Amino acid sequence: MTRATETTEIISKHLPGVKKVSTDLLREGAPIEPDPPVSHWKPEAVQYYEDGARIEAAFRNFIHRADVKQEEDSYEIFVCHANVIRYIVCRALQFPPEGWLRMSLNNGSITHLVIRPNGRVALRTLGDTGFMPPDKITRT
Repeated sequence: MTRATETTEIISKHLPGVKKVSTDLLREGAPIEPDPPVSHWKPEAVQYYEDGARIEAAFRNFIHRADVKQEEDSYEIFVCHANVIRYIVCRALQFPPEGWLRMSLNNGSITHLVIRPNGRVALRTLGDTGFMPPDKITRT
């Protein structure tokens, strides 16, 4: 997670006082076998079981309604990789998670997911790179 760690450090310089937490749950991996299957990416089947359980645990731990006692909006920034982001977006929007690989995200892009107190989820932005110079935009 070298890139994610470096990005976290850069963001932290601009958000002093914001607590940083590191977790292996958000480490890149193969969340679930994609449907339809793709020919350019075929991890071993065991990787889906190992990574998938971990990434699902990240979703369950971090993507949820605020506590009913919370009175003000709260914001969390997750710095992680595209496979994890795409899977979490599918799960949060209640789309079939097997469709995660149908989305393409550039490196360093911003995804903005809103979870309202009533549980309604809205995807405000997916993979935005409009803040980057075009020659710096990449994807892996």
